[in-house]
Amino acid sequence: MDAQGWPADGELVEQCRNGKAEAFQALVERYQDRVYNTAYRMVGLEEDARDIVQDAFLKAYENLGRFRGESGFYTWVFRIAVNLCLSHRRKAQRLRLVIPTDDPEGLLAQGGHQAQSLVSPPEAAMEAVETERRVSEALLHLDTDHRAAVVLRDIEGLDYQTISSILDVPPGTVKSRIHRARMMLRDQLKDLIA
Repeated sequence: MDAQGWPADGELVEQCRNGKAEAFQALVERYQDRVYNTAYRMVGLEEDARDIVQDAFLKAYENLGRFRGESGFYTWVFRIAVNLCLSHRRKAQRLRLVIPTDDPEGLLAQGGHQAQSLVSPPEAAMEAVETERRVSEALLHLDTDHRAAVVLRDIEGLDYQTISSILDVPPGTVKSRIHRARMMLRDQLKDLIA
């Protein structure tokens, strides 16, 4: 049982398969914030991230009969969400959409970050806001494969094997992408690191 008193994921999945809809709601509540944070970091727009999360859980619910349990539900729903993010990015690139990066409020409205008071925020808070904006902007400049790997590892804290399952690539490829993404981020943010 988790902190809210709900059973483990596997048991909730079985309850869903047996028609207990509230069991799926428990899975959504358990993982929606983390899936949203990842989607937001990958697509850069709140509304798109919310749509992707909704679509990911809807696809998971509709395909629950196909879920074989070879990985955890968490890994499975993350894989669905990441694939939706990758599709979204490819579609956006085909349409040559420009993702706005000058929206500090939008960049801060995810991942549990709260905007500071607009009335004379302390200098440290302003620096933190600017740093968060710059990091989010730098992430958006990475290609989707590198961004997915580094977001899942450094922001979500997932292990290499789980990331490998989500992205459907070997662990060595995950490590390589993370290393390369970190190097690209370091180059883009060198003035913040120094």
